[in-house]
Amino acid sequence: MRTSPWFWIGFHALIFGVLALDLGVFHRRARVVRAREAAIWTAVWVALALGFAGVIAVVEGTPSMLTFLTGYVIEESLSIDNIFVIVLVFGYFRIPAEYQHWVLFWGVLGALAMRGAAIATGGFILGRFTWATYIFGAIVLATAVRLLVRRDEGFAGVRGPVLRALQRVLPVSATLDGQRFLTREPTTGRRVATPLLFSLLMVELMDVLFAVDSIPAIFAITRDTFLIYTSNIFAVVGLRSLYFLLTDAVRRFRYLRVGLAVVLTFVGLKMILAGVIEVPTVISLAVVATVMSISIGASVARTEGGA
Repeated sequence: MRTSPWFWIGFHALIFGVLALDLGVFHRRARVVRAREAAIWTAVWVALALGFAGVIAVVEGTPSMLTFLTGYVIEESLSIDNIFVIVLVFGYFRIPAEYQHWVLFWGVLGALAMRGAAIATGGFILGRFTWATYIFGAIVLATAVRLLVRRDEGFAGVRGPVLRALQRVLPVSATLDGQRFLTREPTTGRRVATPLLFSLLMVELMDVLFAVDSIPAIFAITRDTFLIYTSNIFAVVGLRSLYFLLTDAVRRFRYLRVGLAVVLTFVGLKMILAGVIEVPTVISLAVVATVMSISIGASVARTEGGA
């Protein structure tokens, strides 16, 4: 897809415009985000992604639209798994519900830059070294295996060393100071970090770790950096509302990781066997959507059945 600079400009204007509306109008003050509001914002972001897919179809054709949608579905599915870790981070730092939206908002802005850099780097590597395709495929397959065997240890594994490193650089306050990331101790007057800043840094770090897993999966679908980037960003910005919508229910999706593992196994093998077997994009989209629908549907059915 030969992307016009106006596509890039229009995409970022849309994303930052909606984010500014979100923070400047609807969430100017700290408050708890209820499930109904989260459902509305989730629908808004999904509608914007589908509308953007429609624009791609008109300008570039159906194949590019299907590629975008496949990448979006994969990233959106993987972002649900990210919610597990965000719940752990907020629970560990005891972040009140009314401040969680603030942390996730700034986390999204950081993720935009980091995801863009990661995608540009991945595109450069694959463009220069064709053998890197097999390494990316192996990373995706390793991620599939890890999804089946891990039990949220990702945050626990990095928490201790990262927190100790951060505390050497910046002392942390034991209490919050509203929405401030930095504050001053009343007795000494020295500047210290609040738990809000540490939770933000941990959310950003975990997003980097998730990006290492998820971005190679998108390169199995396409090498078009514009489609990879835009589908990735739509999933990332929608993660905040998805978190508030699913935070209480996500642990009941007991088959979610099985579904994600199957999807990643499929895309990993697709990448490794690209020179032998060519899988049409429409087939990839159908496989991803079907597997995720079955895994979530089976989880809901088992929960309602009381098993």
